[in-house]
Formats: sequence, C-alpha cells, structure tokens
Amino acid sequence: QGQLVESGGGLVQPGGSLKLSCAGSGFTFSTYAIRWYRQAPGKERERVAVITAIGGNTDYADSVKGRFAITRDNARDTVYLEMNSLKPEDTGVYYCYAINLLDPTGTTYWGQGTQVTVSS
Repeated sequence: QGQLVESGGGLVQPGGSLKLSCAGSGFTFSTYAIRWYRQAPGKERERVAVITAIGGNTDYADSVKGRFAITRDNARDTVYLEMNSLKPEDTGVYYCYAINLLDPTGTTYWGQGTQVTVSS
C-alpha cells in the first residue's frame, strides 16, 4: 500500500526558513507529480507548489513565488519544499499529494501533514 510521509515542520520566526520533506513508499514515486498544499485554521486548503513527474517542471501559488522552491530526488523517492522569508500567513498544516495522470486506476496519495508555525 502506497503512502506519503511529511516531515520538517516546526516553529520559526518571521523571515526564517524551513525545509519540508515528503517521502513516498509503496508505489512508483518517479511517475507521480507531487503537490504541496497547506491549510490554515478556518481556511480552505490551498495549493502551494507542484512538481511534475516528467521534466520536473514546477509551478507556485502567487503568494509564495520567489520564496518557496520545490525539488525532487527520485533516487530517494522524496520531494522537498524549501521555504524562505517565511511570514505569519504561511502558518498552517502542510500536506503533500501524489497523482499520476496516466494511471487508469486514478490512485492518489495524501500525507498526514506537518505543522508549520511562523510566529515571533
């Protein structure tokens, strides 16, 4: 059974940095696009960044462009989200999500989430 596990969250001061990891297992990780989402208390889940399976193309929400960077290491079945110049509004639970648009079964995976708190 496939799964995703996030790690790297924590408490950081405004202007600080964190690096989140999303480790996959039980499925062919390299064939899946990976998305990072976040959800703040009382708000809807927001897509933050995505990296494609082929080519490693990336896209970001306007609110994080220039501050966040998503990368992948298929040898380690892991995707990273480097977050810099963090702001209090970046606070939330961060989830990774795996999807393979070519998979006829439509199987997708969610991680359990990791808390990021930006506060002085």
